[in-house]
Amino acid sequence: MTGSVLTGIDGSAQSEAAVRWAAEEADRRGAVLRILHAWPWLSTEYAEDSLAGGLRPAALRALADTAERIRAAHPGLSVETAVVGDDPADALVTAAKDRDLLVLGSRGLGGFSGLLVGSVGLAVAARTTVPLVLVRADGTSRATTDAPPRREVVVGVDGHQACDAVLDFAFTEAARRGARVRAVHGWDLVPVWTAAEWVPPQVDLATQEAGEQAALVMALASVRAAHPEVEVIAETRVGGAANALVAASAGADLVVVGRRDHRHHMLGVRLGPVAHAVIHHSPAPVAVVPHD
Repeated sequence: MTGSVLTGIDGSAQSEAAVRWAAEEADRRGAVLRILHAWPWLSTEYAEDSLAGGLRPAALRALADTAERIRAAHPGLSVETAVVGDDPADALVTAAKDRDLLVLGSRGLGGFSGLLVGSVGLAVAARTTVPLVLVRADGTSRATTDAPPRREVVVGVDGHQACDAVLDFAFTEAARRGARVRAVHGWDLVPVWTAAEWVPPQVDLATQEAGEQAALVMALASVRAAHPEVEVIAETRVGGAANALVAASAGADLVVVGRRDHRHHMLGVRLGPVAHAVIHHSPAPVAVVPHD
């Protein structure tokens, strides 16, 4: 059965980048691309309002223009469009439930300048039940002099509690791109040692490093067996998971992190600290994969 990729637009450069990225991904998957524009004032109930009456026709024209550009760039790709008169985050989360992937710009849709991820992007990342990719308007950092010699998907791995859903997403995406996987396990010393930049002489860092590397290799064993065609680099870095992933993201095609579905906070559902840091600071597109 044909899959589907959903993306949201709002006229920003970030959403334009997201639409292009989503179209390329839909093409790779042989999936349908659905482009959504959501805003409360786009509801048909405001059609006769003198202030809001022109918004819906303008949104429909913008969607039609975007769809035309995408079809021209990707002949044969099935493109659908929709306007929804609702809060953008609510509309995107609802519409994504029946899709395979959601793609958004990393800012826009209600975001503030100076933040890599807008308020709507963060809200959707914390709530969506399907994988979400956040794309920057300036693309990835593959053009830098530090770019790897071939395509690469970076995935964050907890060597002691690996998540099959996150790993399978990363390896499947790498296989689609003919890319290798860089599996990164960031670990840290006891916090007080790190803060003091001091390690007790009796602590054997080499032994700890070897143990973390062994745990990472074991965590990857099952997914490597399922994807023997994908080259893998298993890498451990001292300094914590977020720092390790951001450092590894330079030049990557995609960075993949997990988000626990049951993570709640007194103010509602939220992202974990690693996912939050990576989507704000990674120069590459970031996939947030919800899991149990």
